Amino acid sequence: MTMTERATALNTPPVPVPTALTEFFWEGVRSGELRILRCQACRYFVHYPRPLCNKCGSTDLAPEQVSGRAVVYSYTWAAQAFHPYFVDRVPYNIAVVELVEQPGLRMTTNVVDCPPQTLRTGMAVEVVFRQVGPDLVLPLFQPDTTGEPVSTQNEEER
Repeated sequence: MTMTERATALNTPPVPVPTALTEFFWEGVRSGELRILRCQACRYFVHYPRPLCNKCGSTDLAPEQVSGRAVVYSYTWAAQAFHPYFVDRVPYNIAVVELVEQPGLRMTTNVVDCPPQTLRTGMAVEVVFRQVGPDLVLPLFQPDTTGEPVSTQNEEER
């Protein structure tokens, strides 16, 4: 690895490559919106993006903006960098959050602006979009600032 390549790797995180199935997600993130596929037949949210609904099998899926509110389902602390970009960032958390729109609607992320000793499962969080590289914006989560109660049950299930 040349010095230039090493400097680039230290300052640029690994960049996901959007596909026809995920482009809507990355386009939304760049626009400051969290978009998740939703089945138009049964209204079930489907994430990670895939070509059919894992509840009813329909292929009639469309992106829909969600609130970005969630609760921390699980987390861990990474102590070893898997890429040069993360060398100076360890330890950092890797969290799974459950979006409030639907029980079981989860995504992997980082919780930012949160002292390590206060991060906990069940904690209310909200999406925040961060530019982490020249061409990369990520949906990260921060502690909830609204103070509103958070539940992962939607209205139809109450």
